[in-house]
Amino acid sequence: MSISTLAVIGSQWGDEGKGKITDFMAEQADVVVRYQGGPNAGHTVVVGKEIFKLHQLPSGIIHRGKTCILGNGMVIDPVVMQAELKELLDRGLTDDKLFISDRVHLIMPYHKKLDELEEQARSGGKIGTTMRGIGPAYVDKISRLGLRAGDFQNENALQAKIENILKIKNELFTKLYGVPGFTMENLEEECLPAARRLIPYICDTSILIDEEINKGSKVLFEGAQGTMLDIDFGTYPYVTSSNPVSGGICVGSGVAPSKVGTILGITKAYTTRVGEGPFPTELKNPIGDKIREKGREYGTTTGRPRRIGWLDGVALRSACRINGFGYLAITLFDVLSGLEKVNVASAYSHEEGTLEHFPANLHILDKCTPVYQEFKGWDDDISEVKNFQSLPEAAKNYIKGLEEILKVKIALISVGPRRDQTIVIFNKLFQ
Repeated sequence: MSISTLAVIGSQWGDEGKGKITDFMAEQADVVVRYQGGPNAGHTVVVGKEIFKLHQLPSGIIHRGKTCILGNGMVIDPVVMQAELKELLDRGLTDDKLFISDRVHLIMPYHKKLDELEEQARSGGKIGTTMRGIGPAYVDKISRLGLRAGDFQNENALQAKIENILKIKNELFTKLYGVPGFTMENLEEECLPAARRLIPYICDTSILIDEEINKGSKVLFEGAQGTMLDIDFGTYPYVTSSNPVSGGICVGSGVAPSKVGTILGITKAYTTRVGEGPFPTELKNPIGDKIREKGREYGTTTGRPRRIGWLDGVALRSACRINGFGYLAITLFDVLSGLEKVNVASAYSHEEGTLEHFPANLHILDKCTPVYQEFKGWDDDISEVKNFQSLPEAAKNYIKGLEEILKVKIALISVGPRRDQTIVIFNKLFQ
């Protein structure tokens, strides 16, 4: 049996431009699967003069004729989903090949309220959550108190389940937080009708994905957020509530490890992150400001300005190891044009010595300073360059230097938001 699958995974703190790369690779795919995360993750896709801002739907939805699947590892806000679908349909796209796992957990209004209350209660130790209810929804999943999409296929059992959930949740709201709880009427007003409208899309997507792989379809797995936000391997507790790493593909979509083929890591040519937490290469200076404005570094979902830093090769090297990247795609490479020099952190300096691996403990990371490898900058506008050889010599040296630091080949270089602003070095990524 021929396996032809490709995974697109963020290697930093999210916002790496996965939407653009997923959209670019989706042209070759038959099926696009998103396997984790919720509406806290935003992907921006530019098609010609049109801009699409996606929050839950796979980026492949922009391509006509592609089967798009929301895997069981996701949490879905049905109200957001309805709005997102309506916008796409209004813009002439179709949802006739969209499928949602019957095991997907749903984000309810009480999850969003809990997200807000819990963040307020953290006081000085805030996580920087997007308040979309993602964390509390995953908590309910693990506590075996969640609502799954498949529950809406049996209305009688659904009512009893929701009543039991509200009984437990309202104790929390009224007795711990001192705020009003939720009623069934509240949910009927806010989200249950939207959830019921998802019923036609619901099926066992694990079986569907397996059938597609077995018949030789090209299947693209799309991650949300990034490796450094992974609940296990990220900068805990300043992380998301799921596993964006490649290991999350199997449990988040229901496929066997043997059916996951090439793994493509996505990294910016520099580093950004949103929210709290340590950031060794952060640039709190005019260079950082220049990169932020030129790169339009503001959150797709929240609009928050992103923190900017030089490329963190230590974090990126860890991402390469954890995910097993076969290749890398470099995004927003054009943003570096016009800088006199470009730095990459190849190690950290710490009071206990030089660190070449990303530490798990934040008290260690807080005391790390980056050891930079300096590269000469370039002034040329590279946004319309079509092949690697046409790049300025300094830009080519930067790419070659990254490959040496990371020990991973670079397959794609994005020099702008459009599909055609992509330099292809290696084009046989689907196995």
